[in-house]
Amino acid sequence: MHTFLASSSMQVSVPPNDFQPMKIVALGDSLIYGFGDPEKGGWIEQLRRWWMLPDSAGHVLYNLGVRGDVYDGLRLRTQQVAQRLEVEFRHRGELRNRVPDLIILSVGVNDSARLARPDGRSYTDFTLFEKEIASLLDLAQQLCPVLFVGMVPIDEGKMPFLNCFYYNHADQYRYKEATRIACTKRQIPYLDIFEQWMERGENWRLKRLSEDGLHPNTLGYQALLEDVINWDAIATYHSKFDYHLKPS
Repeated sequence: MHTFLASSSMQVSVPPNDFQPMKIVALGDSLIYGFGDPEKGGWIEQLRRWWMLPDSAGHVLYNLGVRGDVYDGLRLRTQQVAQRLEVEFRHRGELRNRVPDLIILSVGVNDSARLARPDGRSYTDFTLFEKEIASLLDLAQQLCPVLFVGMVPIDEGKMPFLNCFYYNHADQYRYKEATRIACTKRQIPYLDIFEQWMERGENWRLKRLSEDGLHPNTLGYQALLEDVINWDAIATYHSKFDYHLKPS
């Protein structure tokens, strides 16, 4: 058994050379991009580095996250992810005509923002969001298997974000539930990060959010990484391997 250090708080043990490495694309907003984690680059970047180690799983992981507040001057929305999806999918891979084996999606929090004031109009109308998330998931499923990682609960006390966007837990819940239900209807595994983090309490959450109240900090991305690795849907893609998380 070959063991390599995953982080300061856990280790991942993986038998080497026992499967075919996968090509995976992670597409979405700043949660995929890793904004707020200048030390480790977010959870996708940490996962990518693990899979580059000689005795690791060897999967190729493309981080296609985009910071929402700088994407064409707008917050990155579900609709914009859908517009990027197939083009990005078709142009990844070291080998000609080789497309990814798995898509990881994470988007939706920006759609839930209210504009200009706490009771302002939603950045994306809820009914429109339901249609857009359904369209995104249908398109993604036509390409390859899909996993969806849900949104992180924000710090309501730090709003507004960028002096314009007001987020709140009630709206986040509504939009994440629409996403979860849409995933369930399509048998797409959905990791409910919002519920998991809310259950851990306010003190726990606030220690894992950046000063802007929206993005996870380094500790938050570490927690997110551990949540993802402990997710059964990820384990399905590593069924030939023995992943064990334990204190280092």
